[in-house]
Parts: sequence; structure tokens; C-alpha cells
Amino acid sequence: MTDTTSYIEMLRKFGADLGLPKPNVDQLIETQKKNIEALGQSAQVVAQGAQSVAHKQRELMEAGLREAMAFARENQPLGKADANLAQQTEFARKLFEIAVNGAQETVATARQSGADAVKIVQGRMKEGLEGIRASLGRNEPT
Repeated sequence: MTDTTSYIEMLRKFGADLGLPKPNVDQLIETQKKNIEALGQSAQVVAQGAQSVAHKQRELMEAGLREAMAFARENQPLGKADANLAQQTEFARKLFEIAVNGAQETVATARQSGADAVKIVQGRMKEGLEGIRASLGRNEPT
């Protein structure tokens, strides 16, 4: 027997003498599989949120362009500076309103997808801890 083997055996004996639980390899593999699945679900939620944000930004751009086209069709320079300024101010107000509303919706979507992704990972972590407690025979409330 080599010195390395004797050290390993000594550690095994030490663990057995302490009464440490033996790991269940199948259970560890299943746990890691669930962890990877949870991370995948979390990433999918974030990706869907990003896709939704991109879609909303496209809608905002289209709305802005429609507003610009409508303004160009409906408003011709009148020759009076005050009237032109009023038209341009109204146009700018509408575009600003579209941008602010869109930004609020975009932030809400991004925030929600992030929160949903975190909930998935938190749920998996809680599940994992409960599994560890159960495997150690401690059924303490969480």
C-alpha cells in the first residue's frame, strides 16, 4: 500500500468514525440537473424580456415616424412665426409623450423579466436547501 492510499483510507475512517453521511451520487447529479434547468429557465425569461423590450422600442419608433408623417402632411409653413412655433411645439410635445410612455413601459417590462428570472433561481435554491435538509434528516421549517 502506498502512502497516498493510506492517507485516503485514514480520511475515510475518520469520516466513518464521525458518522458523516455518505453522499448519494445519483441525488447530487439530479440536483445539478435541476440547477441547470432553473438557470436555463431564468435565461429564457430574461431573453423573452429583452425581446419584448426590443419589440416595444420598434413600436415607439414607428409611432414617432407616423406622428412625424402626420405632422408633415397636416402642417404647412404658415408664414407666421408664432403659428409655426405653436405647430412645432405641439409636434415636439406629442413625440415627447410617446417617448416617455414608451420608456416607462420598457422599464416596467425589463424590471418584471428580471424579477421573474430571480424568482426562478430563488425557488430552485430554496428547493435545493430543502432537499439537503431532508437528506440530512432535519425537517426544519424554512
